Amino acid sequence: MRMVWEDLLFEHWRVPPELLRPLIPAGLELETFDGTAWIAIVPFRMTGVRPRATPPLPWLSDFPELNVRTYVSAGGKAGVWFFSLDADQPVAVATARRFFHLNYRWAEMSCERAGEAVAYRSRRRRAAGKPAEYRANYWPLDATVPTPRGSLGDFLVNRYCLYAADREGRTYRGEVDHAPWPLHEAAAEVTLDTMTRPLGFDLPEQEPLRWFARRLEVVAWLPERVE
Repeated sequence: MRMVWEDLLFEHWRVPPELLRPLIPAGLELETFDGTAWIAIVPFRMTGVRPRATPPLPWLSDFPELNVRTYVSAGGKAGVWFFSLDADQPVAVATARRFFHLNYRWAEMSCERAGEAVAYRSRRRRAAGKPAEYRANYWPLDATVPTPRGSLGDFLVNRYCLYAADREGRTYRGEVDHAPWPLHEAAAEVTLDTMTRPLGFDLPEQEPLRWFARRLEVVAWLPERVE
């Protein structure tokens, strides 16, 4: 698969490992940095999503997406675990759930750029009494974010695979590839964020780390079973 991630905001909070460990499949190791686990809210826009060597279809290939994620490994290979992935494209949601074993959820969403700023809105459909909503305006700052090997930035973003699990609890790994992240520090005005409520907790009250990337081209492969 080929795709482009645009207007992406990383929001990262430190959380106790014991908060997340029960939510991670047994076949995966929850990764920490200096003894602390991390949870992230990541709003962005997907464009040009398509199988390799096929043209994108505007009505199907472009849509907002909002991830809730943490960091795991299996067999020593570091990756990302997605608690949820909300998207405003029901066909993409059904396809990703079926073929990538990811917890995609259908949401009513908008992602609009006004100059350097991005206005983002998301409300999960069929929330079954567990609302998951996000409303924010965010924008990049001038300062860039280096991610040298061994740094916190390296730990949080330089990950080139994702992990998923099917209904039988079998674990899968999907490889991804892209150029180094073009990160800037970011600012945001967040007026509503209940994306972790379905997991059973609220986000910490302290301000998160916020980083922004305007555009990144990505290649992804179908997941393979992790024994």
